[in-house]
Amino acid sequence: MRRTKIVATIGPACDDHETLVRMIDAGMDVARLNFSHGTPQEKAETAARLRTAADRAGRQVAVLQDLPGPKLRIGPLRDGVAELKPSDRVVFACGTEETGDARHMTVAWPGLAEAVEPDDVFYLADGTVRLRVEDVRDREIEAVVELGGAVASRQGLNIPGELASLPSVQEEDLEMLRFGESIGVDMVALSFVRRAADIEAVRQHTRVPLIAKIEKPQAVDNAEAITHSADCLMVARGDLGIELRIEEVPLVQKSVIALAGALARPVITATQMLDSMVTSSRPTRAEVTDVANAILDGTDALMLSQETAVGAHPVETVAMMASIAETTERALPYEEWNERRVRRLERSDQDPAYTVAYNACAAARQLELAALVIPTLSGRSARIISAHRPQVPILALSPGKETVRRCSLMWGVQAARMRRHEVTEELIADATRRVVELGWVQPGDRVGVTAGLPSGRPGTTSLFQVQHV
Repeated sequence: MRRTKIVATIGPACDDHETLVRMIDAGMDVARLNFSHGTPQEKAETAARLRTAADRAGRQVAVLQDLPGPKLRIGPLRDGVAELKPSDRVVFACGTEETGDARHMTVAWPGLAEAVEPDDVFYLADGTVRLRVEDVRDREIEAVVELGGAVASRQGLNIPGELASLPSVQEEDLEMLRFGESIGVDMVALSFVRRAADIEAVRQHTRVPLIAKIEKPQAVDNAEAITHSADCLMVARGDLGIELRIEEVPLVQKSVIALAGALARPVITATQMLDSMVTSSRPTRAEVTDVANAILDGTDALMLSQETAVGAHPVETVAMMASIAETTERALPYEEWNERRVRRLERSDQDPAYTVAYNACAAARQLELAALVIPTLSGRSARIISAHRPQVPILALSPGKETVRRCSLMWGVQAARMRRHEVTEELIADATRRVVELGWVQPGDRVGVTAGLPSGRPGTTSLFQVQHV
């Protein structure tokens, strides 16, 4: 059984029913909808197709809404693309969205002209095009091209450093958030988080789990506070590699993965993991090694972006990612992680769920249990046990279909629905029956079961039993 989860971005290359079914069969656990592209209606139709495809494939697939966040983007370009050459001069008009070209582009945020000054550097096209500011006047910025290349409509514009006046939560994002809830997304990724307050500002508007994307230097500096506030992290290496010196990105990736594990938060490693498969049927050896190293570091999930959204081989890319994960997981240091990976006492009141999780994983190893069975209302117990990386399957059962789908992002967790119980003894008995019904364990196996007193309340995990099923 593969334990590392796969997040795949849905785009024109795979946004049809048959391809989605094949991607799910190949190993897609979470489908990412990038709200920086396309219309809300298109996203609603994609979400509906995903639900239908998941039902046909007989698997739970979570839908991840990725919000644009406070990212600067250029406006539309004539013919969709412009070629910038060294020494070219480009004027950026701020606060408008007119169609531009290689000499005149627009940026929607009107405050940009006040936030920069001469000699500041801009990056376009994922950092491949570099411009330097020469003059700033009323809502206009004149820049000269230092490194040229092709720029496409609505691509991101990066300015290293912090633009303090750039709003952390934009009204457009909140509108997209409300729309995402209306179509039933299971989790939301927040772009360009800089501090924990950015997450809390969004949390006031939703109960959907929030993923903090680590892609700004300020987020790296505030990583621990952000991790406490977020439900999940994403190492978004694309913009991170522009905002930081590129040679620092591997060390940031390792430190963020370790921090997420220490605080029992799922973490996604993203961007260019199998980038050559956008056009090629096979990845490079370096890409395979990159994926394997992220798994060995302890990532919960791996993300595919343009590889599946616009690539020539979306199904094969998911299958390749799954194959690399299954092979790499044979070498994972399960016992070491069980002992050391999670800070046992995350909170000052010594939450018993962490102690139960630690001992459940130790018992699974020492007693050679077939599985750990986790009845859960919110998914929290499954998340904490997942963070300890037990070598046996983690079987989560919940009455909530949203909780079941959200478990799709948690390392090593299989999830299904069961009815709600008010009595703990009945909960344990029904949970053991249910995992046999699902074919997850065999009659006569020994499993460990977590539960809480009183039953039926989230956050009360306090006991662990060993049961014959």
